[in-house]
Amino acid sequence: MGLLAAMLSVLLELAPFLLLGMVVAGVLHVALPDRFVHRQLRGRFGVVKAVLLGVPLPLCSCGVIPTALGLRRDGASRGATVGFLISTPQTGVDSILVSASFLGWPFAIFKVGAAALTGVVGGFLADATRGGRDPDAAPEPAPAESTRRGLRSVVAHALEILRSIWHWVVVGILASALITTFVPDSVFQAVAGRGPVLPVLLALVVSLPLYVCATASVPIAAALVAGGFPAGAALVFLMAGPATNVSTIGAVRQFLGARALAAYLFAIIAGSVGLGVAFDFLIEGPPVIVGHTHDGGSWWRWVSAAVLLALVGWFAADEARRLLGRLRIARAGRDERIIEIGVEGMTCSGCASKLESALRAEQGVRAVSVSLEARTAVVRGTASEADLRTAIRRVGFKPDAVQPGSDRRGTATRSA
Repeated sequence: MGLLAAMLSVLLELAPFLLLGMVVAGVLHVALPDRFVHRQLRGRFGVVKAVLLGVPLPLCSCGVIPTALGLRRDGASRGATVGFLISTPQTGVDSILVSASFLGWPFAIFKVGAAALTGVVGGFLADATRGGRDPDAAPEPAPAESTRRGLRSVVAHALEILRSIWHWVVVGILASALITTFVPDSVFQAVAGRGPVLPVLLALVVSLPLYVCATASVPIAAALVAGGFPAGAALVFLMAGPATNVSTIGAVRQFLGARALAAYLFAIIAGSVGLGVAFDFLIEGPPVIVGHTHDGGSWWRWVSAAVLLALVGWFAADEARRLLGRLRIARAGRDERIIEIGVEGMTCSGCASKLESALRAEQGVRAVSVSLEARTAVVRGTASEADLRTAIRRVGFKPDAVQPGSDRRGTATRSA
């Protein structure tokens, strides 16, 4: 299989579940009562509740990312988010039934317990890295401020989640395709009969960066067992594979921090290896039924892949426009006027993109750069500051009060 064919295969497998995760994130954001996530998914019991919520959900590795980040933004603690990220993609009602059909009910039930255990341990460790406190969590919202209603809110929240992680999705698809293309089957065959430890470690090394769906990967695990791998190696593959990939690792690092990522990886690595060895020691190898596979050519997979590619292309083009705007402002001549205005009310990258589009449409504007982190809009051109402030209000944001500043050529007129 060539690299492009492998990338297409991963895309077809990933896209439906990633879009499903976006929808679930949007629905949960709108449907859950105000302050519910903030109150319930915090502290040690919050970790357990997050794991119990995640275990039955049919979300795969990349599908769980937007859902978990949505819970985090709604107020879930760092530990609850990590517990949800670890436990959810390993299981799901569909995955449990398929695992039982291929590898037997003892294997399927053991896998559910392993997912819950590693999720709870990972969540506890993530909370412990901050001494039980979570200063970075979203503040508890006031009831009067809630505006989460309707289909438009579901779509907006879902799109914002994907916008924040699309870079890692692309990297994950490429990494998975590279491993699929350039790691030959002979590597697996060579270690199949070399004791229980080496196959388990090989399954771990391969599965950590790879995109693996908990349901669709069961036939692969069954084939490994049929080829001579111990059942514990298949368990490691079905635990570490769905729970991690390059996209998930990058998202955890970006949104939860390095310490949470360390807790996340430790729980998965130590938990999967330890429980894989324990399964081989405690339970006789499962029966294997090879032959059932998912139809990668289903029309809905192609439609999902096309939708995902279109969204990624949209976000990439939007980011390129924003980068171009920053470069144009940085290259402004000494005789050109630059105005910087503080902006209140921006909460996401979509807000920044919306504001940039509105300011770019104003007469006399040559370049625009909006910073979500600094909460500022920087404009190069001849447009008046009053017109720019009116444009900011028109799209629903609030320009900061005017402060004394200078209007010098090649420098910024600051209003923040």
